[in-house]
Amino acid sequence: MLIDFRYKALDPIRNNVNWILRPLEYVMMTPRNAIEGASEYFTTRGTLDKENQEMKVRQAELSLLANQSEFLLIENQNLRQLMDLQKQTPFKTLPVEILFNPPNPISQRIVINRGSNDGLKLGNPIANDAGILGQVVRIYDHSAEVSLLEDRDFAVPVQVARNGLRAAVFGTGRGNPLELRYLPVASDLEVGDVLITSGIDGVYPPGFAVAVISRIERNADKNSSNVLCVPVAAVNRYRQALALLYDPQYDAKPSVVNKSGSSGPGVMSPGRRQTRERGMQ
Repeated sequence: MLIDFRYKALDPIRNNVNWILRPLEYVMMTPRNAIEGASEYFTTRGTLDKENQEMKVRQAELSLLANQSEFLLIENQNLRQLMDLQKQTPFKTLPVEILFNPPNPISQRIVINRGSNDGLKLGNPIANDAGILGQVVRIYDHSAEVSLLEDRDFAVPVQVARNGLRAAVFGTGRGNPLELRYLPVASDLEVGDVLITSGIDGVYPPGFAVAVISRIERNADKNSSNVLCVPVAAVNRYRQALALLYDPQYDAKPSVVNKSGSSGPGVMSPGRRQTRERGMQ
């Protein structure tokens, strides 16, 4: 041992033995290396699968947040437009929010979050920045039912903004165009004419946009016209609107309010619903 320590006499022997035993050691280590490699592979694969799943969940959350952000942006824009309408309206208004549509496939109605305790009254018109949406037909303490323009029972006295011609717009059912009735065939009407509320019924304030004429079918033999219209306000789009607390005894001042925000001489207001008393209960 002293000689080996001092003169390294056994190093050549050790090197030769190590060279001979190295392959055997490698062969004996192979199972262990294989097990460790497999374990590392499955651990890495599991980690990657977990991270991939987390990334998918995060992507779904970000997509949902993006959709919510877009929805809030549109809602914010609508609220700003309603605030502008409030500033331009010379009488009291009440902000309302649409809660839901009652499950009635026949009538076109909505339920709003304001009622008699908030100062809302039966017959109050509901509008947005574009024009008239409908009218309160049933009222409770903290909510109310609103009939929309498309409702078959709905009728609004209107006036052609271009020439002042008076008539009445009627709803014909969900998804169907409105009808402008009680006009002779020779009436001065054109496609694109804007119909505004006349105010002669004392329910709707005058000058609010209601519909636009989309088609005119004249029948000279019967001296009548079939005039179809589309609502100006999107009746099934936004959740926020305004209740118009209009009182003709105090608020009957000429004023026209339309989507462009311009104002001018008033002509008419949204019409009273042509329904029986029991339908208003």
